[in-house]
Amino acid sequence: MDEEKHKFILSVVIPVGFILLLWMIKLLEIISGINLIHLGLFPHKINGLIGILTAPLIHANFNHLISNSIPILLLGGGIIYFYPQSAFKVFAMVYFIPGIFVWFFARPAYHIGASGLIYGFVSFLFFSGIIRRDNRSIALALIVTFLYGGIIWGIFPIDREISWEYHLFGALTGIYCSFLFKKLDPPKRYDWEDEDDLAEEFNNDETKNDDSIYH
Repeated sequence: MDEEKHKFILSVVIPVGFILLLWMIKLLEIISGINLIHLGLFPHKINGLIGILTAPLIHANFNHLISNSIPILLLGGGIIYFYPQSAFKVFAMVYFIPGIFVWFFARPAYHIGASGLIYGFVSFLFFSGIIRRDNRSIALALIVTFLYGGIIWGIFPIDREISWEYHLFGALTGIYCSFLFKKLDPPKRYDWEDEDDLAEEFNNDETKNDDSIYH
């Protein structure tokens, strides 16, 4: 129970802490009157490399920030709770790797926002369900599909004001993580599952005995 409580606390505290950081940055930007867009990721320029670190922290406005905050809370918390061994590795890879590819391949414009993280989290949870095929992972994949299945359109260049490149490379990174960490975080077995297995084994033995009698 202590382990479950510890995982639950981490799954709340860490996403909330990251979201508070995003809001503090935005509030400081508003209060100071300094536009932090120059800390975004600008492809193909050396001074744009700073954006690999800072771009996910910068948002265009409060609507942009709000739209990213709730998914980060839900998806980030879900990954930390259900995949504790993978969570921080996934976060690090989804945070940095998409930015590297955006710098090499994206349009020459400032790319900002944490939505690349969201696409990475969604694809990690969804494809983990497909790859692992245990009840927990499948259930999470179905929930993610129900809540965020519509964001798939964000990986296509439909709206030029949206960094679909960050979305695309975030999603691809999440898929890669789901394969890379597929052997981590095996599903926990509960006592009632062991009892079901014993009952099934007992029934199979009884069936075999019946077969030997009648044949």
